[in-house]
Amino acid sequence: MQNEITKRQKLLDENGNLANPGWCRRNLYDYNIEKKSVSTMRLKEWDFYQVSNGRYMVQINIFNISLATCATFGFVDLLTGMKFDTMAMELITPNKNRLNKNGDVPNSFAFGKGKNRAEFVTTDDCHHIKFSGVCRGKKIDAEFFCNRLPNHESITIAIPFKEQGHFFYTNKINCLNTYGTVVYGGEKFEFSRENSFTVLDWGRGIWPYSNMWYWANGSAFVDGKIFGFELTWGFGNDDNASETALFYDGKCHKIGRVHLEFDPELGKRWMEDWHFISEDGRLDMTMTPFYDNCTEMMPLNLVGMNTHQVHGLWNGTVTLDDGTKLEIKDMYAFCEKVYNKW
Repeated sequence: MQNEITKRQKLLDENGNLANPGWCRRNLYDYNIEKKSVSTMRLKEWDFYQVSNGRYMVQINIFNISLATCATFGFVDLLTGMKFDTMAMELITPNKNRLNKNGDVPNSFAFGKGKNRAEFVTTDDCHHIKFSGVCRGKKIDAEFFCNRLPNHESITIAIPFKEQGHFFYTNKINCLNTYGTVVYGGEKFEFSRENSFTVLDWGRGIWPYSNMWYWANGSAFVDGKIFGFELTWGFGNDDNASETALFYDGKCHKIGRVHLEFDPELGKRWMEDWHFISEDGRLDMTMTPFYDNCTEMMPLNLVGMNTHQVHGLWNGTVTLDDGTKLEIKDMYAFCEKVYNKW
């Protein structure tokens, strides 16, 4: 049974467990982590922005996983595979650099070390994100304006794990129509509002040491209005709140859990068609991949992350709350499968 949260309430109870697992169209939870008996060495907080126009993709992230606080920047040319990345890091920060309590309201945060620095400023109608730094001896300057629609809805979920005191609390805000630039070593890469969108993955939580998830997300113009989807599964207990939704013209349309026809990891079938269907039949889409942004960083299989973020063109149909069916044709979006140990 999906539990929609419609009134503001505390995230955690007095024992540090989720008080009321559920989902909401705006972030209505009060992130009351500081008063609870939880291990700050297990706490993870992140603000992750991914910007793309279907040709170029940029990821700018600030995260604090207690062992370290980092600001990261990554750029990928999805056509040629050319990429560059850099980061700033401060080690052992369990009680420092705590991120904001709600990514859905005006706020600001910045972090940097040495020559690398990320800065995020959120207002009622825009997420302004910047990164400046150096990679391979070349200067990076990136700046994006990610615009919200009036009364822009998103999806927030708060779900538990089987372990006591463990939870996943996230707000995904996509359909952010974006413009901006990346300048790297004097070369400029332009992002225009005609075809550029951003998703914010705002997350907080205490997780088990070893975990896995699937995450699919995309935004585009469909019939003259902004359409998007958010699909995440495999992570935590989603009996009360699956992270599966459609967005159209600023409104959230909640759908059921999503099933992937096959596991692309089996047989290394990353570049074959991926078929997605929701349990309520309101989403039926196929992704035809054209690029696998693969990252494998897990020394000795002890700590790190293995990621296949597969980008492709999506085709199929989705059904909104009022029964309106949208036909999706060659929409650029992605789906990733991630393993974590940290």
